[in-house]
Order: sequence, then structure tokens, then C-alpha cells
Amino acid sequence: MTITLPTLSLAARLGWKYVGQKRPPFALEISQGQESVWDYPRPPAIREDQREVVLKVGDIEIGRSTHALRVLETASPPTFYLPLEDLDLQYFRPAAGHSLCEWKGQANYWDIVTRYTRLERAAWSYPEPLAGMERIKDMISVYPALVNCSVDGVAVLPQPGRFYGGWVTPEVIGPFKGEQGSENW
Repeated sequence: MTITLPTLSLAARLGWKYVGQKRPPFALEISQGQESVWDYPRPPAIREDQREVVLKVGDIEIGRSTHALRVLETASPPTFYLPLEDLDLQYFRPAAGHSLCEWKGQANYWDIVTRYTRLERAAWSYPEPLAGMERIKDMISVYPALVNCSVDGVAVLPQPGRFYGGWVTPEVIGPFKGEQGSENW
């Protein structure tokens, strides 16, 4: 079942100045092998990524996949979503609360619980994504600020800002939404 777009989300969609068609003057110049987040579209694009993605909490591996999807959205580093079958779901517990993305729909959150730690709202999913985002159904992403993430053995850095869940890897160049001064982008 696909849910319809609330009026509030429709208004939020119309409020974006940059939608991936032209880089703003403050966008950093890319080098060979890099991608500018300012070339990513709105609505977001979904791309398959066959690189090995590994998720760890301490020395406990909670996920490993070569079937991730990257969600590419203007101004943000990509977010990697892993299929449920590539996650060790014994560590994932439904968490309280929801949020709403004008492009993806209502997000549900997950705590990650190991024998030694509890990471509250460290992961999220879209059980009923909006039209155009159906491919991320039955997939989960994690906050790299809370979970150790790597892509082909390269450590992922978290997107700036407490709210955002983008994965900063060497091929991605910004500046990124969430950095100081990005509030009005």
C-alpha cells in the first residue's frame, strides 16, 4: 500500500530552491571520481550499490551487504539502505516516534541493542514509502554518527547535524545540509 502525500509535505516540496539542476555558487568544485551533492535531484534518486557495506556496533557486526541502495538527494550525502535479509535483526528493536519526509513518507525508528549497549533511534525505515520511493520498503538505514559504517572498507563519516543521516564517503563533496549556515538552503 502506498500512502498519499499530506498537504504539509507538498508545501515542503515546493520550498526547495535547489533541486539538482544547477549547482549553487557556494558548491565546492569536484575532482576526478567525486560527486557533488548539488547534482543530486529532488525528488531523490535511488541507485543500486554493489560495494560491500558493513555495519558494526563495537566489535559486533549487525549488517553486511553488497545489495545496498543509495538514496541521492540534493544537498545531502547519500544514505545507504540495506535489505532486511542482510541485517542481523536480533539487534534491532522498534523504537518510539516517527518523522515525516516530504519525499519518502513516514519513517519508523529502531533502537540497536547489543549485550553491551543500547543505541536509541539509531536506525530507520519506511514501511509504507510514498510513490516513487517503493524500492526502500523492507530496507533499513542507520545513522553513521551512532553506528560504525564502512563502504568497501572505507570508514563513513556522519553528515553534520543531529537530524541528518547521510553517509559521507571520499567520493562525495558538498557543502552538506546540516553544516553551520545551511539552515536557509
